[in-house]
Amino acid sequence: MKYNSNLLKSINFLMLIFVVSVSCAQEKPITHDPVVAKQGDTYYLFCTGPGITSFTSKDLKTWTKAAPVFAEQPNWAKDVAPGFNGHIWAPDITLYNGTYYLYYSISAFGKNTSAIGVTTNKTLNPTDKNYKWEDQGIVIQSAPNRDLWNAIDPNLIFDENETPWLAFGSFWSGLKMVKLNDDLKTVAQPQEWYPIARRDRSPGLLDADAGDAAIEGPFIFKKGDYYYQFLSWDYCCRGEESTYKLVVGRSKSVTGPYVDKEGKKLNKGGGSLVIEGNKNWYGVGHNSVFTFDGIDYTFMHGYDASDKALPKLIVKEITWVNGWPTVEPME
Repeated sequence: MKYNSNLLKSINFLMLIFVVSVSCAQEKPITHDPVVAKQGDTYYLFCTGPGITSFTSKDLKTWTKAAPVFAEQPNWAKDVAPGFNGHIWAPDITLYNGTYYLYYSISAFGKNTSAIGVTTNKTLNPTDKNYKWEDQGIVIQSAPNRDLWNAIDPNLIFDENETPWLAFGSFWSGLKMVKLNDDLKTVAQPQEWYPIARRDRSPGLLDADAGDAAIEGPFIFKKGDYYYQFLSWDYCCRGEESTYKLVVGRSKSVTGPYVDKEGKKLNKGGGSLVIEGNKNWYGVGHNSVFTFDGIDYTFMHGYDASDKALPKLIVKEITWVNGWPTVEPME
């Protein structure tokens, strides 16, 4: 989620997203912050929405809305964000040792009154007798005036030693990474935290202020010798004024430093453009990357100029050119 001076307009726009009915199969469902897993012959998409919105597909082209992950909000949500209204942000899905781990964000809009939680399931198929999402609670939490970072937009990545790391962050001082225990639910001790990307924040701002360093949504993907960090710059959630764009950097170490094509560190404001909006799509970003049947795909949302600037699912194949990810521009 993005933070800007026109807060009321952004909130109204987000509410419009979630009251639109999406019951039939469609090619570009209304989606924000999508991630995808494949089980059997079915793709399962999870995204920002009431209880974590979900869709299914057989071909990555047509999608049918499914039941949300949470029928009731996590029992700790209002302790973190007293005004929480059921909309859960920016999930991340991983299959590990036969269990699906679905990370998610609880937050107060425009504040770092936030926490990342995780829920688990043995299967994604709701007709399976073992289907049951079981919430595991808070993994990390941020608080205004204590932390200059925001505990939202999680992404789990394992390094070459199978050590789990959680990348996350939005605005404030940028994107972070923290080492987890093997249970994937708790921070490892002694704690190891790393900054992995940032942009310049105007000086003199209060720590509780999100600021103007518009950066968020890290997603780290291992390809060959490199870890590629995808991240989103600029503003989402503004309808036709959205300016989201996707950039990337890479590193041979999961904790960085990540650099762009020009060698500029992402911690120094670096980032090579992957894709941006145009007259038909006001902005595109907050992506995830997965390999299905030997093909690398990126999933993201874009604001559709032909349909009230609603956020729609964008799926693109990745081509690797000289060691860097490329996708076809928006049409």
